[in-house]
Amino acid sequence: MKTDFSTFKHEVFSGIDRKISYLFWLFVSNVFFLTNIPYPNTWKVLLLRLFGAKIGQKAVIKPWVKIKFPWNLTLGDHVWLGEEVWIDNISMVMIDSHVCISQGALLITGNHEYTKSHFPLISKPIIIEDGVWVCAKAVVTGGVTLKSHSVLSLACIATKDLDSYYIYGNFPLEKLKPRIIS
Repeated sequence: MKTDFSTFKHEVFSGIDRKISYLFWLFVSNVFFLTNIPYPNTWKVLLLRLFGAKIGQKAVIKPWVKIKFPWNLTLGDHVWLGEEVWIDNISMVMIDSHVCISQGALLITGNHEYTKSHFPLISKPIIIEDGVWVCAKAVVTGGVTLKSHSVLSLACIATKDLDSYYIYGNFPLEKLKPRIIS
């Protein structure tokens, strides 16, 4: 067998209403999020809520944050999204409170089933519990839960769940040491 993209169907959502909403979101995202203009966080939070995101209090959303589908996003209280964070959320991304997602981090729920000739899209949610730190340039893949107060180190990739109160690093990813907060 060989890969045959001619039979691939790229349908992330259906319905004209959702497609129109997405077109409006692309415009809003490019004007207010994917820019160096430091719009107030209150504006960004309001816009995300208008497009269906559920957001707690005091979110910090830096410039150049890319969110694919705001209606698939939940942020708790005091969540920080650093510059160039990309939330590629075909499925739900749930981020609890007091979480820091640092610069250039990627949360990606979608992937492809490479064993099938038509390369179908698959997607699984991401859950990030309270107090987690996803360091700069780190990647979290679909189906993963980062448990309470875990740390995903610089430029690391989480393809499976991280235990609470542990720091993870290296490649391949390994549990390095406990996270002790004083």
